Amino acid sequence: MNTTAVVLNKPEELALASVSLKAASPADVVVETEWSGISTGTERLLYSGQMPPFPGMGYPLVPGYETVGRIVEAGEASGRAVGERVYVPGANCYENVRGLFGGAAARLVVGGDKVVPLGESIAETGTLLALAATAYHAIESGDGTAPDLIVGHGVLGRLLARLAVARGGTPVVWERDARRMDGGDGYQVLEPDDDTRRDYRAIYDVSGATGLLDTLIGRLAPQGEIVLAGFYSQPVSFAFPPAFLKEMRLRVAAEWKRDDLLAAKAMVDAGSLRLEGLISHCLEVEAAEDAYRTAFEDPACLKMILNWRATQ
Repeated sequence: MNTTAVVLNKPEELALASVSLKAASPADVVVETEWSGISTGTERLLYSGQMPPFPGMGYPLVPGYETVGRIVEAGEASGRAVGERVYVPGANCYENVRGLFGGAAARLVVGGDKVVPLGESIAETGTLLALAATAYHAIESGDGTAPDLIVGHGVLGRLLARLAVARGGTPVVWERDARRMDGGDGYQVLEPDDDTRRDYRAIYDVSGATGLLDTLIGRLAPQGEIVLAGFYSQPVSFAFPPAFLKEMRLRVAAEWKRDDLLAAKAMVDAGSLRLEGLISHCLEVEAAEDAYRTAFEDPACLKMILNWRATQ
């Protein structure tokens, strides 16, 4: 069985191509993709060739771990049913290319225990579940203290802010790009230079910038915590004396787990976490090359998704 997929042949060389799928086992489902998201974190590093050594890394590869689709075949041991709309957090189902992370294809073969049923109430916004799980994990992998300062008002920063508001907080978000200053529902979005506070208890940085730590330490309350929730391709460093005087805690939030994904989904279902208003761009899959360039190069693009429905 073949399918159409987005294939990174090498850094900065991306195209749609026909690839061979592995045969489905009784524990697998076959999913026809409706939408897939483009990650401006890990996928940008894969695209640029700057991804640090990573298990399964190599080209050619199929990227993507933000897929929403419909089950068209369900193995007898899969625990799923034909017709279900599901979220697919990536797939490694190809014969002739690597699946890192493998979700950007018209048809996927994946274990039934890996997908997350969405129901009909969640459509293209379901592509944001991985980012929602990332934000949830960043908070819950610590002591559960929500951020009162967030650095970066991209999608992940907005989801962190929405989670903080859902917990009764009133976070501040730093953002320098005027095109990303809107959307502060229940929280403030400020230029860093317009913020005079130096008593933040929990600062979450999702910018991916490596030169901010000294600035953030200066804004921290004594015994406060800085959480690195972005992805940093270069070494991160800071001056020790100010950190020592503040008795700073530094935490790195790693990849979300399935429990985080399910918890974020439950919050969406309950209405305590909104995913609306975060997808700014959607292109047909035939325009994949333009879509990836726009996602990575245009600061006005908050979140880009690909529409695969015309390929089905």
